[in-house]
Amino acid sequence: MKTEKEKMLAGELYNASDPQLAEERVKARLLTKRLNDSRKDEEELQADIIKELIPNAGPGIWIEAPFYCDYGSNIITGEKVFFNFNCVILDVMKVTIGSRTMFGPNVQIYTATHPLDPVERSSGLEFAKAITIGEDVWVGGSAVICPGVTIGDRTIIGAGSVVTKDIPSDVIAAGNPCKVIRRL
Repeated sequence: MKTEKEKMLAGELYNASDPQLAEERVKARLLTKRLNDSRKDEEELQADIIKELIPNAGPGIWIEAPFYCDYGSNIITGEKVFFNFNCVILDVMKVTIGSRTMFGPNVQIYTATHPLDPVERSSGLEFAKAITIGEDVWVGGSAVICPGVTIGDRTIIGAGSVVTKDIPSDVIAAGNPCKVIRRL
C-alpha cells in the first residue's frame, strides 16, 4: 500500500494531514522563516538555508526574501534562477524551472489542487499536478501559474496573468486567462 507521500508525488488523491507530510511542511516553514529573517549581508547563511530548503536547486539560485514554499524538495531548478520578493511555490508535486528563468515579485506557483466533485472535495483529500517552466523565461509580477501548466523556453508571461493552460516557447502571453499575444 502506498504512503500518503507516494500518492501525493504520483498525482493521486492523498491526505495532506498525514504526519510525515505535516512534519516535512513544518521543516520547510522553519527553513523559510530562517531565510526570511536573515539579513542581506548574511549571504553564506542564506546559501546554506537555500541548499537545505531546495536541495535540487541549480547553482546561482537567487531568492529575495520573503519566499514561501510547501516542501522545497519538490522544486528543481537549473542555474541562475531568480525569485523576486514574496514568491510562493506550493510544491506538492514537482516544479521544474529551467536555467536563467526570472520571477517578478508576488509570483504564485500552485501544483496543489482539489477535486471538482463537492462530496469528494469535502473528504479533505487533495491532489497535485506538476508544473514545468522552461529556460530563459520571464514571469512578470503577481502572475499565478496554475496546476499542470507547462511554459516553454524564452517565453514572457505578463504581470498579473493567470496561467491556466500550457504556453508555448518564444511568445509573449498575458491576461486572465493568460493567452499568447504575439511570437517573439
